[in-house]
Amino acid sequence: MNKYELVSKIERIAPLETQEPWDCSGWIVDNDIADINKIMLALTVTDDVVEKALEKQCDMIISHHPLFSVPLKYKHINIYASHTPMDKAAGGTTETLIKRLGFTDFTVINDFVRVVEVDTTVEEFSQKLFKISKNLRLVNNKKITNLKKIGFCAGSGSEFIETTDVDAFVTGDVKYHTAVESSKVIFDIGHFESEILILEVFKDILGIEVEYSNEKSPFIQFNI
Repeated sequence: MNKYELVSKIERIAPLETQEPWDCSGWIVDNDIADINKIMLALTVTDDVVEKALEKQCDMIISHHPLFSVPLKYKHINIYASHTPMDKAAGGTTETLIKRLGFTDFTVINDFVRVVEVDTTVEEFSQKLFKISKNLRLVNNKKITNLKKIGFCAGSGSEFIETTDVDAFVTGDVKYHTAVESSKVIFDIGHFESEILILEVFKDILGIEVEYSNEKSPFIQFNI
């Protein structure tokens, strides 16, 4: 399939013009190979991902995270990224996480945040999240037990925690001072774990043979 036709499938759902000003989504490498038979799907393009893609005879890499500088050795393969456009899209990163947790109804608060109404406890919801992320971290300074409204932002969404009218917030990359000062329950499931589910969405959109990069979180879990 022509690579521009494949990209148009993504951009119909996640238009490139919706990306944030600081983002670098779109074509990272657009070389002279136009006919695509197999794609490598990745969260983040690294040397290892590029090597695996070439080894698996992929003609293209589609990733969630963009590259802000491109090594010359990556020029041998087409690379396209959909970052903040896919974060904002209906069915994008945050909504995919919500649906994986078994929720079907949610409210769109802004481009990045979704809110789910629930009737659960912190303990019950923690167990649900732990099935997705073994790197789950919990902040509960006010010793809250019951939850009625939970906000979600896949990736790094801590800037939205205090501005969203919820009991709890699910995101990744929460910093120390954000955690210390929060009056809400925070579930930090990790940046990687909150976004890796989007690769299945890419697969469904593209309708072509794919390989997965089989990336792992860079944070190691200790079982002591």
